[in-house]
Amino acid sequence: MKIIDAHMHYYEIEGFHTAAKAAGHENTAGHYSGICAENGIVFSVAMGNSEGETSLFGGSTPRVPNLARKFDFASFNQPADIGYCCGVKSDELTPANAEKTASEFERYVKTPHCVGIKLYPGYRHVYAHDPVHYPLFELARHYDLPVVIHTGDTSNSAAILKYAHPLTVDELAVRYSDVRFVLAHCGNPWIVDAVAVADKNDNVFIDLSGLAAGNFETESFYSAHRAYYEHIAMWLDYMGKYEKVMYGSDWPLVNIQNYIGLIGKIIPKDKHRAVFYENALKVFPKIAPLL
Repeated sequence: MKIIDAHMHYYEIEGFHTAAKAAGHENTAGHYSGICAENGIVFSVAMGNSEGETSLFGGSTPRVPNLARKFDFASFNQPADIGYCCGVKSDELTPANAEKTASEFERYVKTPHCVGIKLYPGYRHVYAHDPVHYPLFELARHYDLPVVIHTGDTSNSAAILKYAHPLTVDELAVRYSDVRFVLAHCGNPWIVDAVAVADKNDNVFIDLSGLAAGNFETESFYSAHRAYYEHIAMWLDYMGKYEKVMYGSDWPLVNIQNYIGLIGKIIPKDKHRAVFYENALKVFPKIAPLL
């Protein structure tokens, strides 16, 4: 089965080295390439979320003048099978600089490997529907790019969860009905709310990244946490729109082979090709020319 990983990370930072080791991996470009070959992963979408760290692509975070520091991932000399979403530092945006920032993003979204834009509400104490983001959404509309939005739980206590609730994306999806939005992590633990927003809005999609971490044996792990994963499966079944759901791993935070098996247990077998591969091509149209 061919797989597109619609949500992973690709940075040379100490925390990722530790997480990769705990997941049975190494946080290196060579190791990830091997993981992809072993598991049929033909393309990956890296989320731009650095604070100035070096990318495993071999480049460093762009240091462009003034307001352009609102994003943190550029097109390095990366492998052809890895694209990226430009990350937004929303708490540095203001009504005065929002338009300028969007114009500086444009140089990146025009490159072949920039396949989307990423927001980090929760980590950034700004709602996704805040007007400071509107020029970026206009940019996404113009270039037919999806906007991936962190929703749900966060990995540090400095984040504020109210900003990351998936219901906050509903207002945004209505205002920009012709822009595709992706609820990262299925809004976990607000699974029901994320599904409700995706079910209601034709332009809202879900990725299933970050629903487990570390290294585990799939069957025993699923059995130990059966209620949680059956809850997710139940609400995805309630929505019944598997064309809106994409596989993502959150690598290097989880063992890839085992996570693929875990997500495969949540998704009906006859929907595997759509969820693991086809849906990402529709949500991220710039992927197809790179395959």
